Amino acid sequence: MLRTHTCGELRMKNVTETVTISGWVQGVRDKGSLLWIDLRDRYGITQITIETENAAKEIIEAARTLGREYVISVTGKVAERYSKSDKIATGDIEIYPDNITILNAALTPPFTIEDETDGGDDIRMKYRYLDLRRNPVRKNLELRHRMAIETRNYLDSLNFLEVETPVLIKSTPEGARDFVVPSRMNQGEFYALPQSPQTFKQLLMIGGFDRYYQIVKCFRDEDLRADRQPEFTQIDCEMAFVEQEDILQTFEGLVCHLFKTVKGIDIPALTRMTYADAMKFYGNDKPDIRFEMKFVELNSVVKGKDFKVFNDAQLVVGICAKGAAEYSRKQLDELTEYVKRPQIGATGLVYARYNADGTIKSSVDKFYNEEDLKKWAQTFDAKPGDLMLILAGETNKTRKALSELRLEMGTRLGLRDKNTFACHWVIDFPLLEWSEETSRFHAMHHPFTSPKPEDIELIDSAPGEVRANAYDMVINGVEVGGGSIRIFNKQLQSRMFDLLGFTKEEAQAQFGFLMNAFEFGAPPHGGLAFGFDRLCSLFGGAEVIRDFIAFPKNNSGRDVMIDSPSPIAQAQLDELGIGVKKP
Repeated sequence: MLRTHTCGELRMKNVTETVTISGWVQGVRDKGSLLWIDLRDRYGITQITIETENAAKEIIEAARTLGREYVISVTGKVAERYSKSDKIATGDIEIYPDNITILNAALTPPFTIEDETDGGDDIRMKYRYLDLRRNPVRKNLELRHRMAIETRNYLDSLNFLEVETPVLIKSTPEGARDFVVPSRMNQGEFYALPQSPQTFKQLLMIGGFDRYYQIVKCFRDEDLRADRQPEFTQIDCEMAFVEQEDILQTFEGLVCHLFKTVKGIDIPALTRMTYADAMKFYGNDKPDIRFEMKFVELNSVVKGKDFKVFNDAQLVVGICAKGAAEYSRKQLDELTEYVKRPQIGATGLVYARYNADGTIKSSVDKFYNEEDLKKWAQTFDAKPGDLMLILAGETNKTRKALSELRLEMGTRLGLRDKNTFACHWVIDFPLLEWSEETSRFHAMHHPFTSPKPEDIELIDSAPGEVRANAYDMVINGVEVGGGSIRIFNKQLQSRMFDLLGFTKEEAQAQFGFLMNAFEFGAPPHGGLAFGFDRLCSLFGGAEVIRDFIAFPKNNSGRDVMIDSPSPIAQAQLDELGIGVKKP
C-alpha cells in the first residue's frame, strides 16, 4: 500500500505504530544533525524527522534530494513529538522513517503552495492544478461539496427526484445569448447549451414528476463580472400542484437547512418586500438589508427655493448616514467623485451635517436657511451626529445612483459584515419591462412566468402594470435565487407570446412543443433556481464565485490553463459545414 494513513490523521493514539503516508513535500529543513520533512496531502501535514546519526545512509540521501512538491511515500514509526506544534492537527507526533520512496520528482512551482501565496490571480489560474493544493481553495471546494450534499439531503427528504435534462437543446431568442453547437449530421443547424432547464422541468411536471430538482450546469454567453461565469451551476427545482406560498416556504426551508447544517447558524424567518418597495426605499431589486439607511424622498421640502438643481429634478432623494457628521471635507469630496463616476452616473452630491451641537450645515447653505435644513432633518428623522446625503435628477437614474452610494456608505461605516446574514424575499415583480432599444416589452423573468390572477385583466389595457407571480431570494444584497409560478394554460401562454412580440409562427416554431403539451393536462406548477456558485461564495465569505469553482474561466471567458477557447482545424470546420456555402 502507498499509504495506511493520511497526512492529517495521525495522533498520540498512533504512537509506536508503523505507518505509511504519502503526499507532497511542503518543505525540507536541514540542520545537519537533524532533517525535517513536512509532508502534505489534502487532509493535513505530518512532520517526518530524521536523526542523521541514527538514520540509514539511503534515507538521508533521499531526504537531501527532495525539492518542494516532490511526491513521496514514507514508511516509519510514529513517535511523540519533542517540540509540539499547535499550528497543525498532527502537531503532537512525528514519524521516524524506515524508508522514503520518491514517487515523482517535481519542478519548482511558480508560486508557493501556502495559504498566503505569492502568486497573483493570472499565474494561479494558469497553474490551477497547483492552486488546488492550497488550503483556502481546498476548503472552498469542500464547502461546495458539503452544500451539495445537504441540498440533496433536504430535497430528498421532501420526495424531490433528481432528474437529468438534456445539454444539447434548442436556441431561444429570449434572455441572455446562447452558446451554440454546430451539428455535423444536420449541417447548417445548431444546438444550444441550456441557459436553464426551464422548459424541460415544466414538461416533467406535465409528465407527473411533481417534485423535481437538479444540481445542473447552465451556460450564458454574457459579459463577465465577479459573480458571473460563462458556465455556472444552479440548484434547479420545480413543484406541481402548488401556489406561490408553497414555493416560498419550501425553499426558505432549504436555505435555513443549509445555514444550520453547513454554518451552524439559525437564521430567522425570511422577511418579504415587494419589488415596488425595494425600488422606492433601496433603489434596486436586491437590497442589502443588513443595515437600514432607507431612501427618503425630499421633493416636498426642498423645491420652491432658488436652487435650480432641485427645482428641475424629477426626484430629490437621500439617505441618512448615522454617526457620519464628522466626515471631513476630503471624505465628502471623495463621495462626490464616487457618485460622479460614469458607472454611477450622478451629476453631483448635496450633503448636510447635523452637528453634535444641534446646528445643521449643508453644501447649499446659500439657498436654504437653518429652518429649511431642520425640515430636512425631520424628514430624514436625523439626529445630531448624522450626515444627510442627497442626489437629484431623473427618477430611475437617481435611485440607481443613490443605491450605489448607500452600499458604499454601508461599506465605509462597517455595516456590511460578511459574517452577518440578512435573508429576505422580493416579491410582486413586474411581469414585463419596456425596452426603448427594441420598442417592445420583454419578460422580466422569462416568458413562462404567470401574471398575478388579479392583474390578468390588465394584460391588454395596461401590460406594464401587470405584476408577476415571481419572487427572488436575496442574501446580503445578492440575488441567490429566483423563480415564479408558471403559466400552464395554452391560451394565456399564447397571449404572453403576443405581448412579447412573437408572431404565431415564431411562437409555434420556438415553443410549439410546450404549447402542445399544455393541451394534455398540465397541472399548476412553479419553481425556482438558486445560483449554487453564488450561494457557496456567500457561505464562504467571498465576493468572487470563481474561488468556489474547481476550474473557472477568467474575466475574458478564457480557461488560461488549457488555452480555451481556441481555433479548430479546417478539417473539423469542413466536416461541420461551417464556412461552406450550400449550393
